[in-house]
Amino acid sequence: MSNSLIIMLVIFAFMILTGVPIGFSLMLSSFTYLVVNGTPLAVALQKYTSGINNFTQIAVPFFILAANFMNTSGVTTRLFGWAKKLIGWIPGGLAHTNVLCSIVFAGMSGAAVADAGGLGNIEIAAMREDGYDDEFSAAVTGASSTIGPIIPPSIPMVVYCITTSSSVAAMFAAGVVPGLLMGLSMMVLIYFIAKKRNYVRHPFEGPVSLLTATIQAIPALITPVIILGGILGGFCTPTEAGALAVVYSFLLGVLFFRNLKFPDIKKALFEAACSTVSVMTIVVGASLFAFVLTIEKVPNQMAAFMMNYTHGNVYLFLLFSNVLFLILGCFLEPTAAMLIMMPMLAGICNQMEISLVHYGIVVVLNLMIGLLTPPVGLVLSMMSDLVQKPMESIFKATVPFFLVLVLVLLLVTYIPAISMWLPTMLGYV
Repeated sequence: MSNSLIIMLVIFAFMILTGVPIGFSLMLSSFTYLVVNGTPLAVALQKYTSGINNFTQIAVPFFILAANFMNTSGVTTRLFGWAKKLIGWIPGGLAHTNVLCSIVFAGMSGAAVADAGGLGNIEIAAMREDGYDDEFSAAVTGASSTIGPIIPPSIPMVVYCITTSSSVAAMFAAGVVPGLLMGLSMMVLIYFIAKKRNYVRHPFEGPVSLLTATIQAIPALITPVIILGGILGGFCTPTEAGALAVVYSFLLGVLFFRNLKFPDIKKALFEAACSTVSVMTIVVGASLFAFVLTIEKVPNQMAAFMMNYTHGNVYLFLLFSNVLFLILGCFLEPTAAMLIMMPMLAGICNQMEISLVHYGIVVVLNLMIGLLTPPVGLVLSMMSDLVQKPMESIFKATVPFFLVLVLVLLLVTYIPAISMWLPTMLGYV
């Protein structure tokens, strides 16, 4: 390891620990390496621009904007009302409703933070009114939001596919069953917790009431059908599906619900622009960072290390990968973690004949669990702000869901058929 690389890594670690945004930490530490190493600075500009020069990445702002339109047009409120009437009668009804809404909203947003932010206020307010304690409400909301990037569309999956040159459609198909398994496992846990704590359950209001709520929610419920059907059916690319989702959600708010006004549109556009810039800053910084690691032959050294210590054993490599990404998820934003690590790990996967689609689901699931863990934990922090409780108390309430998600992670890791069945059936792999 050269002195230049050591300096870069020390600066990067210092900036992360002092709260500098991850994108700028990646850019500035990598730029320092070029200066110290005497590398022409024009390389930085080339890598910055090449990092975002990809047609598929246009899907990212589209999915962000579509989710913003959904949040501001009342779609989330209608979804919550429908889900409550459908399964609110089960013990822990509103908590189950919370999870079901996340599963449906996952087919629209593609981001855990969008799910937590869009549904969080509605769900926590309703659960608080029914006597649920704030910590449990925040834990359910935060944990269920991690389903968002697993069930397609998924912004992290798009980033992963760009990094590894994998099929976005195959990845999207591979996320469906694991996402549903996550939701089901959380609902089983909620059932037993609700029985133990005697949480409120709502009586079933009858088929007429459920039918009315379903009719009202149909425009929102068909959004995932439009997006997933278009991609998995081969009618459009993920980028085109993202554009279609924006148009549909816009028309839904303006013409159907008629509550998406100009100030709301302006706000949604501004927030989508800010979120996109945040993601792309990370992509740009990680492109140069990964380039530096390549110059220093870190991928080759890491591959040799992994092969030596796992002895080419696929199961040990997957276990090592889970530990690695669970730790990285505690400190790094998912996009940054994938952009830094996957150029190195993709080659090892190819050597061991591990499907990059299956491995991608494992990686994304690990990093979503990381959103619930301190010290960074973006979703955990958001939940703490929503209920005005310390992050430590929210994390304590989240631990049972964390353990359930880790169990699902192990199942998905060591039973590839869970993720690979659907893309195989559809002919993507």
